[in-house]
Amino acid sequence: MEDDHIDPRIRNEVFDCASLSAFFGGYCDRLSQSLALIDREALGRAVQAVEQTGARGGHIYAIGNGGSAAIADHLCCDWTKGTDAQGHSPIASHSLSSNAALYSAIANDFGFAEVFSQQLDYFGKTGDLLLAISSSGNSDNIVRAASKAKSLGMTSIGLTGFSGGRLKDVADIAVHVPVDNYGIVEDAHQIIMHIIAQFITARRLKR
Repeated sequence: MEDDHIDPRIRNEVFDCASLSAFFGGYCDRLSQSLALIDREALGRAVQAVEQTGARGGHIYAIGNGGSAAIADHLCCDWTKGTDAQGHSPIASHSLSSNAALYSAIANDFGFAEVFSQQLDYFGKTGDLLLAISSSGNSDNIVRAASKAKSLGMTSIGLTGFSGGRLKDVADIAVHVPVDNYGIVEDAHQIIMHIIAQFITARRLKR
């Protein structure tokens, strides 16, 4: 979910609820349609940025709120352990949503809008990579972190949905899922995360 200060469910496209079968079909059709509309060139640049960051020993920092935070946590498993291969540098990825003590201390002392940008001040360096996940693209703490990354000389990848919001414009590489449903956007972001991990792994293992 996003911190737009309104119940985000009212923004969801709703499918035919006359039956579960009809709803299921509508949901799956829209997911398939949205995946087909993703810019493959932008996705390719995202893969290249991940690979290059790993090759030069840089760090990837993943951020998100709610379901997007769960995706940020998950990708650190798949992008680091999942891509591990002999003869290749590890892809060091870290979720800035996962340290509850640090996250809550920053929120308490500096405000929730700074929970990610402040951590980038602590950890981020030129040549590192920010993976910012926001369905609406308008979560203030996500957009501020993307701006902070730019000021630190980091590259940023933005995963967005709906209209893309401010993140689509701020991120260096925008991978946009053009659909108005939070569940479908998050499903697509999870799929993108797995595609990047498995594509890099396949290339490393030459399969």
